[in-house]
Amino acid sequence: MKFPNETEEYRQARNTLLQAETELRAKVEQVAALRRELPLGGKVEQNYAFKTLENQTVTLSELFQSDKNSLLVYSYMFGPDDKSPCPACTSLLDGLDGSAPHIMQAANFAVVISGDTEQAKQIKLARGWRSLNLLSCAGNDYNRHYHGESANGGQMPMLNVFTKKDNDIYHFWGTELLYAPSEGHPRHMDQLWPVWNALDLTPEGRSNDIPKLNYDE
Repeated sequence: MKFPNETEEYRQARNTLLQAETELRAKVEQVAALRRELPLGGKVEQNYAFKTLENQTVTLSELFQSDKNSLLVYSYMFGPDDKSPCPACTSLLDGLDGSAPHIMQAANFAVVISGDTEQAKQIKLARGWRSLNLLSCAGNDYNRHYHGESANGGQMPMLNVFTKKDNDIYHFWGTELLYAPSEGHPRHMDQLWPVWNALDLTPEGRSNDIPKLNYDE
């Protein structure tokens, strides 16, 4: 390929980058295949009870639709003592709200906060979310058991995937890169986060100034 008025220097550098991108694509596909081949993780012994925005109880097992055996659960950093949620989590969920109907054609998907249902209702209304299944896990041990909350109550942005087999639920995978050594951002949610993927394509790269809850201030 060539674009208008590009130099030979640019084309050589771009071809080198294209080779690296091709290798990265193959590596991403290889990692995805390794993930799919994971054996069953630990059996979920507690049928955690969550609260819906209508203050109704829904259990972990009830989050599985009869025709879908996978469940993604994102732990949104919005604890009971927080006046506002994590801006970064909110940015991620802004994008996932649009993607949720497409995700839920193939898998179950829910978002949980450690705060109460009133906090969940307020942020959903404020962001204009239409599709996210937002739940409160206040009063149960889900976030603590599955690393969405530290021992001292600190909130952590963890995504976990569960699978159902023979009427039992097992943990399948979690974004453990969040806890792995890193020189910068853990990038554990990058594949689902359009903001960073878009900015990585620019000469400036990722900005340290975003995301924010409000850009009008």
